[in-house]
Amino acid sequence: TPGRRRWPRDMQPARKLLGLLFLILMGTELTQVLPTNPEESWQVYSSAQDSEGRCICTVVAPQQTMCSRDARTKQLRQLLEKVQNMSQSIEVLDRRTQRDLQYVEKMENQMKGLESKFKQVEESHKQHLARQFKAIKAKMDELRPLIPVLEEYKADAKLVLQFKEEVQNLTSVLNELQEEIGAYDYDELQSRVSNLEERLRACMQKLACGKLTGISDPVTVKTSGSRFGSWMTDPLAPEGDNRVWYMDGYHNNRFVREYKSMVDFMTTDNFTSHRLPHPWSGTGQVVYNGSIYFNKFQSHIIIRFDLKTETILKTRSLDYAGYNNMYHYAWGGHSDIDLMVDENGLWAVYATNQNAGNIVISKLDPVSLQILQTWNTSYPKRSAGEAFIICGTLYVTNGYSGGTKVHYAYQTNASTYEYIDIPFQNKYSHISMLDYNPKDRALYAWNNGHQTLYNVTLFHVIRSDEL
Repeated sequence: TPGRRRWPRDMQPARKLLGLLFLILMGTELTQVLPTNPEESWQVYSSAQDSEGRCICTVVAPQQTMCSRDARTKQLRQLLEKVQNMSQSIEVLDRRTQRDLQYVEKMENQMKGLESKFKQVEESHKQHLARQFKAIKAKMDELRPLIPVLEEYKADAKLVLQFKEEVQNLTSVLNELQEEIGAYDYDELQSRVSNLEERLRACMQKLACGKLTGISDPVTVKTSGSRFGSWMTDPLAPEGDNRVWYMDGYHNNRFVREYKSMVDFMTTDNFTSHRLPHPWSGTGQVVYNGSIYFNKFQSHIIIRFDLKTETILKTRSLDYAGYNNMYHYAWGGHSDIDLMVDENGLWAVYATNQNAGNIVISKLDPVSLQILQTWNTSYPKRSAGEAFIICGTLYVTNGYSGGTKVHYAYQTNASTYEYIDIPFQNKYSHISMLDYNPKDRALYAWNNGHQTLYNVTLFHVIRSDEL
């Protein structure tokens, strides 16, 4: 659960790093697979992935006398190692679930407090309480739909605890199984485990996404550069690659800074400079799987540039897309074409004459840059402050300066939209870049020469019949 934390302006950069520890939010749900006859069959229990992507499960042997050591012993030993890794993941899931359960209980207490205040205000008809009454009533109307969600989440936490108790004997059973493998069909066992792994992957994919319900206060990582710019990390970078990419300005510039890590970015000015073959336009650039994607200045051309070989891998025109300040965000800055990434891949957000200057969303192939699918919305792009996409849903802010909130969401999976009201603290009063990173589950922002991070809260409910 995200926490709110404010940092004094004179805080040393090293202390700012602590704020980054609160940026990860995970949810979990588990499913149990039981045999029809436990005494004559194998019992396989499921779990989820740990932080390194490994799956964990439980296999309980049937009560049969088995012996011999044959060539399949080595295969079973490998299976044992896999299941032991899955057992470790159960502990991680349990800790995360307990943490989320504490958040749910805290929200329940807050809602009970609001209910009590509402009743007090409702009983009083004095004039000076009228304003307070309306505010509390509006807040209650906002929170009431979350009650069934919270109840579902509490049930999920109980399921995790039950699952943890059921897998405690996993390791000892499989150790015995190593010496008694001969009497059982190994192929059938391997098939069951493979099926379990597929279900766990599907479960984790569902848990990775959810509906945006909150944005934390910003953490200021660094103060540098001009009023406009962009900065980012690669969500598909391999383990140990923590480089930060930095692009100052919104036009007539082609130099990208590379910092070795977030710590280096925060505390030093040591960087490597990469020169792009063309200047970029706007602040909608992204780094994805080792390449930087950007809009060529004064054109509707998108370029994929490999940062390792420093060569252009692909260029493609985004047909009919406005450019050169034709359909920019409200703040201007040649922000006609905004490239984004989320859990589903690469996206382009822009506007066209054919859609009357309203926002158009296109899903792109990250290799060929070909448009895979397009959605036309009814939201004017010039009225949007900034936008970002999470789990296939585009979220739009109502402005870029002063009081700001996220108030429009378009769901591409259903081709529907809704108006929402999610507070968003605009600490430095001029946002010129706002992008979501699915690996960090955080929003990266450039706010008036300040590079900031926001944690996001996503709600999801996964039922066993959906797996």
